[in-house]
Amino acid sequence: MATAPLPVDAADVQRRLDAVDYLVDRGLATAIFLALRLGRPLLLEGEPGVGKTAAAKALASALGTRFIRLQCYEGLTVAEALYEWNYQRQLLAIRIAEARAETPHGSDLFVEEFLQERPILQAIRDAGALPPVLLIDEVDRADDEFEALLFEFLGEAAVTVPELGTFTAARPPYVVLTSNRSRELHDALRRRCLYHWIEFPEPARAVEILRRTVPGAAEPLIRDAAQFVGRVRSLELDKAPGMAETIDWLGALAALGVSELVREDVVDTLGTLAKTPDDRAAITAALDDLNAEENAGR
Repeated sequence: MATAPLPVDAADVQRRLDAVDYLVDRGLATAIFLALRLGRPLLLEGEPGVGKTAAAKALASALGTRFIRLQCYEGLTVAEALYEWNYQRQLLAIRIAEARAETPHGSDLFVEEFLQERPILQAIRDAGALPPVLLIDEVDRADDEFEALLFEFLGEAAVTVPELGTFTAARPPYVVLTSNRSRELHDALRRRCLYHWIEFPEPARAVEILRRTVPGAAEPLIRDAAQFVGRVRSLELDKAPGMAETIDWLGALAALGVSELVREDVVDTLGTLAKTPDDRAAITAALDDLNAEENAGR
């Protein structure tokens, strides 16, 4: 993988992400540039589907460096996020020692040989040409206690393994955290990060994203779909459709050979946009108004 020097400014960030088909506005480009330049973790928040996870993937691709992902969930442990010991190999070592009439000691078992790196320790010890991009995805899904585990890493790019000591990154990884605000994050975590709220893309950028991600779709359909979804988001929904749902919807319409939006095709494909019965009913009930606004906007 060819690596690239760090961007020189926010505009350079935009150009490089554009080259890997991830389009960002000036605000997000500036946040990413500052995170890279200052060596600070970047916390991204926004509605589900605005592209938070994709931003980290695109950054790794644009820099030409390794991408490491830690998906957070309730009950996430140190063993899954930082490191754990290979107990099977430790047990085998004990049995071999006993077969030799030797007495194994703890200091013989808790050594590098039996240490298994998990995403955060992998990021700290990565020896690539450039630091990796570490995505700590949906950190709001993890328990409060897990946030406390991150403080040392986020503040000092270090992890302490009690039996071995502290591992500090020779070059801190580029860290991106995402949150859907399902719960409030601890102030101590926020203090250790730069912060940016990602909005849904404005219509022109949404059209360009759709044009690149669903290249087989007709141009009028792309524009109408982007405008329609923008209006759908103004409804009272359990889950407003994000770009991922919009791309799925446009792909479904294109697969059906649709070239312009009509009510029947919208209804047939609503399962790609609406993810609950209530949302489906709300969109269906508002279809006439949405279409009227759509037509008025032409």
